[in-house]
Amino acid sequence: MAEGTIIVAVDDMFFAAKIHATAEAVNVPLRFVRQAEELIQAARDETPSLIIFDLHSQRLDPFELARRLKADEELRHIRLLGFFSHVQTELERRAREAGFEQVMPRSAFSRRLAEILQTG
Repeated sequence: MAEGTIIVAVDDMFFAAKIHATAEAVNVPLRFVRQAEELIQAARDETPSLIIFDLHSQRLDPFELARRLKADEELRHIRLLGFFSHVQTELERRAREAGFEQVMPRSAFSRRLAEILQTG
């Protein structure tokens, strides 16, 4: 994985495919992870510029992972972005409390995806 790779923790196959296709179009390296320990290890082993979370994840607990990342001296510098359904604003509050630097509704995330990936 190249430096500046973006780690993606997204369960929804539609969004995973959209992120993958957009990353290919703008030539940004991605690494998709499916498990908490895989995400932590990838963050340790590589130099990700950003980790993207689906705040609705059933597989991972994005809030607990954010707290773990931000509590780790070696990993706390990694930017975290979470997206959520605009009707579940409670997820936005929880994400900010857990340490996410950027939280946005899915619609804004989709609209700005190329820009987000390019600025990683």
